[in-house]
Amino acid sequence: MKTLFVTDLDGTLLGPEQKVSAYTERVINEFVGRGMLFTYATARSGETAAQVTEGLLTSAPRVLYNGAFAVGADGSIIVKNTFEDTAAPVIDSLLEAGVYPIVYSLIDGREKFSYMPDKLTQDGAEFIATRKTSVRRNPVRSATDLYKGDAFYLTCIDAPTKLAPLYEKFKRDHSCVYQRDIYSGAQWLEIMPKAATKANAISEIKRMLGCRLVVFGDGKNDAQMFRAADESYAVENACEELKFMATAVIGKNSDDGVAKQLIKLYSQAASER
Repeated sequence: MKTLFVTDLDGTLLGPEQKVSAYTERVINEFVGRGMLFTYATARSGETAAQVTEGLLTSAPRVLYNGAFAVGADGSIIVKNTFEDTAAPVIDSLLEAGVYPIVYSLIDGREKFSYMPDKLTQDGAEFIATRKTSVRRNPVRSATDLYKGDAFYLTCIDAPTKLAPLYEKFKRDHSCVYQRDIYSGAQWLEIMPKAATKANAISEIKRMLGCRLVVFGDGKNDAQMFRAADESYAVENACEELKFMATAVIGKNSDDGVAKQLIKLYSQAASER
């Protein structure tokens, strides 16, 4: 049976500078060329994931937005999890708490992220600035515009005192990630439909391909993916919770930990076929 290798990007495959090293790219591309099933599962959009993995080959559907979507090589949507008609009450609660989310939605069939520029926190404004050339940007004047479209992902960047109670409120009925951004240190709360998890998306891909599943990660949003895998590997810089769950702890993201472990694992998997 073939093995599908799935890696998180930020903090795992990517180095501290949000890039794939030349060594990691060379190793993975060689193995993909030899038939390895490989992809990534990320909180990023397809747009920003493509930017930071430019030159890297994949051979299975890519998981985006923490599992809200899985897309094929041509960009076609294979897995889709949106709020449908359940986003409005969540946005209501956020606004009532004085938290103005960045709302990712399909508007007229196109991906957009809507936000109120004058309501952004400093950390939120800095995040938006990193996407200043994105065609997905949709600054709006009125809070009512945040409700437009078919929402699938809500990002809140604010003070922990405001976000922690909201995490407790929504974590049972939604897929939530509450953690600090590994680059800026800002506190984030991400809220998605209940079915939107990396675990659900890659489990569907695993079912489609009829293969074993080996995963790599570093953060809390990788925990469910680890539980769904046949084997799981946490990079040395991962959170302690993930290290405890892992089959083993491997080298740091800054030291090509994933690529070096793939050399061992893919060689072993190939010899067993």
